Amino acid sequence: MSRAFCIPGVIFLLCALVLNLLVSISLPFLRGIDIARTNNLQGASVDSSADLTQIRFGVWAPCYYNGNGDSTCRKSGHGYNVGVTSQDKTDTANIKAAWTRGLAVHPVATAATLVAFLLGLSTHLTVTLIASLVSFLAALLTLIAFAIDIALFVLVKNEMKKFGNGVNTNTGAGFWMTFVAFILLLLAGCTVCFGRRRERLSGATTTSSYPMRTKAPFWHRFRRNKI
Repeated sequence: MSRAFCIPGVIFLLCALVLNLLVSISLPFLRGIDIARTNNLQGASVDSSADLTQIRFGVWAPCYYNGNGDSTCRKSGHGYNVGVTSQDKTDTANIKAAWTRGLAVHPVATAATLVAFLLGLSTHLTVTLIASLVSFLAALLTLIAFAIDIALFVLVKNEMKKFGNGVNTNTGAGFWMTFVAFILLLLAGCTVCFGRRRERLSGATTTSSYPMRTKAPFWHRFRRNKI
């Protein structure tokens, strides 16, 4: 396949890989990359953390922010619970581990994206076709991860409404990074797939460009050879 045509697909895969990798690391290691965040909690408390103003939900752990700007992150793990209590102890919101365990799909999508990227570097037609298929597989896994992100965001938004109209829940950077990675993986899969088709059509055109021999009419066979 033409390398000039493969370059966009490889770039799409590389960008998708970086985005998926950053989201997979997420909280508590990269505190700016979260799935959802709740603001204006007005002194709510979680576990031993009190006077909270913001909670961020990551792939591996949540992080809590108080009015002084100080932050505390839970120990990372697969699936976590978050129980929030209002300042006057009258309202509570619970985010159970069943809703956060599914976030582990993010690193699985990252692994599939890495395999697609490595295969996309090959110039062999069969390998590039496999790279296209793996790109679509990575896109499917990323879409599943994005659907889980949406479910978590909706749950958090509904639970945090218990604390009044001043509390608002928004999507985090990791939420939109996952969506962009999904689009890039679709583009990468199509680019590699159409690139293979273009190469095959180009080869067919080259084969048909050879001059064809003109067949003599059948009555020429009955002519006598001139001496």
